[in-house]
This record gives sequence, C-alpha cells and structure tokens, in this order.
Amino acid sequence: MQDEGIARETIAIFMLIAVLGGLAFQVPIGRFSDRFDRRVVLSILSFGFAATAIAVVNLPHSRPVILTGAALLGGFMSTLYPVCVANAHDQMPADQVVAVSGQLILVSGMGSVFGPLIGTSVMARFSIDGLFYFMAAVCLLLSFIAIARRLLATPLIHQERTFEILAPQASPLAHDPLGAPMHALRKELEKS
Repeated sequence: MQDEGIARETIAIFMLIAVLGGLAFQVPIGRFSDRFDRRVVLSILSFGFAATAIAVVNLPHSRPVILTGAALLGGFMSTLYPVCVANAHDQMPADQVVAVSGQLILVSGMGSVFGPLIGTSVMARFSIDGLFYFMAAVCLLLSFIAIARRLLATPLIHQERTFEILAPQASPLAHDPLGAPMHALRKELEKS
C-alpha cells in the first residue's frame, strides 16, 4: 500500500478496521454456523471474501469504500478458520478431536509460510491488485469445494453431547491437578 502512495496513517487505520471487522464477525458467524450446515456457512464466507476482495480493487479508492472493504475483509478472513475447524470437529469422533486440531494447526502453519511466498511473487508480477485477485481466487475455490462437499457428502448427524457443570466444591480440584491425590493422602494419614 505504501508503494501505491497511500499514507501510513491510512494503512494503520485500514489494519485497525480489518482487525475490528474480524472481532465484530466472530459471535454472529459463530451463532450462524451453529444453526446451519457449516459447509454452507463456509461457502458463504469464502464467496463474501472473494467478492469483497474484487470490489476493493475495482471500486473507487475513497476512504469510506476502502475502510468498509477492510472491515468486511477482516470479518470474512477471521471467521474462515474457526468455521473450518468446527466443520472438521463435527465430522470426527470425540477421541480424535485433539489429533485433528493438531493437523489443522499444522496445515494453517504451512499456509502461513507458503501464502506470503506466493503472495509476494503475485504482487511482484501484478502489483497489490494481483494479491487481492489471488486471495479471491483461493476463496472462490474454497467456496466451490465446500458446496461440492455439501452436495456430494452424506448429511451430518448432529450428536447432542451432555454438558456437565462442576459442583462448587469441585472447583479447587479443577485448578490443582495434584489436589485430588493430596486430599486422598491426607485422609489416609488422618485414619492411621
């Protein structure tokens, strides 16, 4: 953005608005994805990100347009990963959730390494607009994959899981992993 002659203050505000947009989208998108098929939500988010990225390039670069685009880009971008994780967890048995989460973090890390490498080569060739088109293309691909999986895969069966609340007297045990064995040892010593 600096190479395009945009002032540093505007770049800073752009980044702030993108982060605030990501924050603002978390709860509504989370609730939305709890009520509807996450693959559909993922497709909508991906398509929304792609459309916003293309709009940011093609609409006039006035401050209100750019800052609105930043809020939408930040909102869509910040909710894609959590919805992907929730969708993956929906399809896994409870005993595999930790292993799947580890693999998702690894894939996300690989994307964090290769994304900037690919992005810089795209920007070197097509300027910053090329980066927005690249992100839009990746999100459109993700949107089509999510819709294809929705249409071709069997519907997910939502399993209700029981939610248990710990009794107030159990709270010290939750904070101190050695609390239960030490308590049992104390009782044994008192008996003898």
